[in-house]
Amino acid sequence: MAAVMRSGLVTLIKGLSGPQWPQLACRPLSISASLRSEAPLARADATFKVTMVPGDGVGPELMSAVKDVFKAGDVPVEFEEFHLSEVQNMASEEKLDQVLTSMKSNRVAIKGKIHTPMEFKGELASYEMRLRRKLDLFANVVHVNSLPGYTTRHNNLDLVIIREQTEGEYSSLEHESVTGVIECLKIITREKSRRIAKFAFDYATKKGRNKVTAVHKANIMKLADGLFLQSCAEVAELYPKIKYDTIIIDNCCMQLVQNPYQFDVLVMPNLYGNIIDNLAAGLVGGAGVVPGESYSAEYAVFETGARHPFAQAVGRNIANPTAMLLSSANMLHHLNLDYHSQMVSDAVKRVIKQGKVRTRDLGGYCTTGDFVRAVVENLRYRPI
Repeated sequence: MAAVMRSGLVTLIKGLSGPQWPQLACRPLSISASLRSEAPLARADATFKVTMVPGDGVGPELMSAVKDVFKAGDVPVEFEEFHLSEVQNMASEEKLDQVLTSMKSNRVAIKGKIHTPMEFKGELASYEMRLRRKLDLFANVVHVNSLPGYTTRHNNLDLVIIREQTEGEYSSLEHESVTGVIECLKIITREKSRRIAKFAFDYATKKGRNKVTAVHKANIMKLADGLFLQSCAEVAELYPKIKYDTIIIDNCCMQLVQNPYQFDVLVMPNLYGNIIDNLAAGLVGGAGVVPGESYSAEYAVFETGARHPFAQAVGRNIANPTAMLLSSANMLHHLNLDYHSQMVSDAVKRVIKQGKVRTRDLGGYCTTGDFVRAVVENLRYRPI
């Protein structure tokens, strides 16, 4: 049945022209794993345009890894590349508009970390935040999954962190009320809290997950986080088959370190999500191995799960491209390019599992180039 569905999809694609592509190419959440067939996956007969923003630090090197692997795997994706950086004098309103125009046209993007300088230069909102707001990329999803063959303190981890990333502490609303006193506003709204809660429960339902945990600090921020909790509880009532509970952010951090297996899907406001993303990435190998993605109702942006520019590694050929390559595989799945998605993902995981080629962050001595060449070598094998 699944093979017939895929064949029908390919036939449908052949009959479509350009303007109709974006609606077909994008799916806000991947289809249920139960619909995936063991039969050979269908190949695409068309090329998809994707916006690429390499970002700062090792971002350009990671994007080169993606392009090399895609070229070797004959992946039908054409990148529209834009360099946007606040620290390399490559940021302007005109360039931001160009990036946004491309993203809105293609609806799918892959992005490195755009580093935000700490110095105040008259604008509180970073380019990273402005991109999220203008595209309304409200949901950040980080799937923290142990990599077979790489042993950590906690193995066989499988949990998902869902973060609201358009408001909260990142609202860019700060001012000096009197000399020496800074007020920083945290914005929590019922509308956006309910929206991210619904996204989390929909995700849990579609992915066959059993529990959603809301992370908060309502014992201190009684009104703001109280509203977030209330909104999550209201949405939870609409999903009686999904277990719902809550946990305070500081206790959540401790529990993740001690016993992360108790968690399934976690949903939280902006700042907490940033902290938990990085903490959880450290449980399975660090920032170099965890992919991430951000969604709006219309657009999808794929990036690393823990956002670090890793500036000290620039030009040294030591960055781990695993997270970006897995993100690119997730992007291909989002585009319905399941054959190529599985090919890239399996090749990366096979290299990790074999253990012969590992970058320094995973305890090895190999370079970024060594890892990419090993992945390319493994593209020839069909998924097991």
